[in-house]
Amino acid sequence: MSKYWSELAKRLEPYVPGEQPKDKKYIKLNTNENPYPPSPKVLEAIRKASNDDLRLYPDPDCDLLREAASDYYGLKKEQIFAGNGSDELLAFAFAAFFDNGNPVFFPDITYTFYEVYCNFFNITPKLIPLDENFNVPVDEFLKPNGGIVLANPNAPTGKYLDLSAIRKILEHNTERAVIIDEAYIDFGGESAISLINMYPNLMIMHTLSKSRSLAGLRVGFALGSEEMIEGIKRVKNSFNSYTVDRIAMAAASEAMKDREYFDKTRNMVIQTREKTTEKLIKMGFNVLPSKANFIFVSHPVYQGAQLYRELRNKGILVRYFNKPRIDNFLRITIGTDEDMNALINALDNIIN
Repeated sequence: MSKYWSELAKRLEPYVPGEQPKDKKYIKLNTNENPYPPSPKVLEAIRKASNDDLRLYPDPDCDLLREAASDYYGLKKEQIFAGNGSDELLAFAFAAFFDNGNPVFFPDITYTFYEVYCNFFNITPKLIPLDENFNVPVDEFLKPNGGIVLANPNAPTGKYLDLSAIRKILEHNTERAVIIDEAYIDFGGESAISLINMYPNLMIMHTLSKSRSLAGLRVGFALGSEEMIEGIKRVKNSFNSYTVDRIAMAAASEAMKDREYFDKTRNMVIQTREKTTEKLIKMGFNVLPSKANFIFVSHPVYQGAQLYRELRNKGILVRYFNKPRIDNFLRITIGTDEDMNALINALDNIIN
């Protein structure tokens, strides 16, 4: 620990992303990336945007991108904020809507960045335990709180909370911000976007990293009432006025417009997920029902850590969390059919 660090830097426990080893070529099923390339229209937009205009700052309001998102989501442009990936947007939201001393509710098993943000912004977290089947106990989120954050589908479990439950939470929390992180919603769930105009305290986070194959570009959207969007903008313009660059803006706009390619590739991921789930269940694995581009699995005999190590030795990366209640599970990203067949064969070799 450096003597030059601030007290904030000393107390931080940073988020740990999935490993990105470079010692050899792996089948990467550990970071929930899309196995398919971006739309060809996206790549063409990147080529066109790589011109002399890069000497100029991008539009700080991201109007081109927000207009494309407005057309896709059926929301007013003023209800949409574009940023440098949903992680950045979540950081802005924690700063904009949550206060020190008022506990923010989120599940005990969820995206670990939420707890990191609480630490960074000196916000008190209250972790609500999922039940024994990893379901969200909705009634626990109806108690007094300083705000709510829910990943839906949840990560790393992949389990989905239906809109009736989201609506119930919103109806009992009208005075606090409710953030629904829908990073994986395009792989099977129903978005809560239809509730935005009914609940002014609702904010929804979307990312183009997963279902639109743009993890390397870093673009996301915050969706909500104009009042909520204005809160995000105030925070953003206190950090960095230019969060989305020209190339990312052009590429992301085309990604939102190319619905045919989007539907084709996400449906391929969904089909592969279901086929892989069936195969793993037949092999004796417990596989939680998933609406995401990953599955959460365990085996009654072989421990998660052991399976993780042996798969890594065979050139296949999956995500292992050495944490209470989930330390026997692996989170496995859905790759191509070929990737998943390699996984099945490797697991069959390990357990047999």
